[in-house]
Amino acid sequence: MTQTSAALEITDVSITFASKRGTVTALDGVDLNVQAGEFITIAGPSGCGKSTLLKAVAGLTLPSSGRVRLNGEDVTGPRQDIGYVFQRAALLEWRSVRGNILLQAEMRGMDMKKANARADELIEMTGLTGFEKALPHELSGGMQQRVSLCRALLHEPRVLLMDEPFGALDALTREKMNVELNRIWSQTGTTVLLVTHSVAEAVYLASRVVVMSPRPGRILEEHTVDLPAERGYAEVLATPEFTRISTRVRELLGSPGGD
Repeated sequence: MTQTSAALEITDVSITFASKRGTVTALDGVDLNVQAGEFITIAGPSGCGKSTLLKAVAGLTLPSSGRVRLNGEDVTGPRQDIGYVFQRAALLEWRSVRGNILLQAEMRGMDMKKANARADELIEMTGLTGFEKALPHELSGGMQQRVSLCRALLHEPRVLLMDEPFGALDALTREKMNVELNRIWSQTGTTVLLVTHSVAEAVYLASRVVVMSPRPGRILEEHTVDLPAERGYAEVLATPEFTRISTRVRELLGSPGGD
């Protein structure tokens, strides 16, 4: 996958929250540059500021100090040129698959003819063909997250932010969604930042893995993953490259094994 220009520049970013109980520093001196088309996974312990970092990129939380630039512009408030996928699909129960996907178009005032055509492409790409009229309660958890992903990609964002998108799924479904997401990324070339607690997921999906420290979150190490853009699951997990990086990430996180 060709990397041509910086999609994201995070420079010396610190974020401190104040409350009646005092102040909490969520992030401290974070520096990260992301090239267009990269798939960055961010691994770290609970409470290390991973989600806060995504919110800073989206403009939902502003840095206490430092700078965030997205697509060449300073982030000073909520951005319209990103897609955001959360841990839970957050679908409207009374709207169909297509209706939930098109909610993005309605909120953004998109041309509905173009939005419907784009929705058709995404529905086919994510294997939802035949379920366009289904309601959320008729879908499995994995299918619900596919709908959420389609909704986030509808306006063709240059950067896609994903906050533990598969954390609530069972292990087998999660593996299948990892493979699906890798395929979609390979086809679309969208720049992705994904937060995860799973070491296997972090290494399998990434072109680069970023490992964060406990709070206050700092970047401990970054590891480029030297594997093909399109990846089978079992094949990748059996490679020396996967073993090398996942072992190091677990060492940094203090995890003896497993996810």
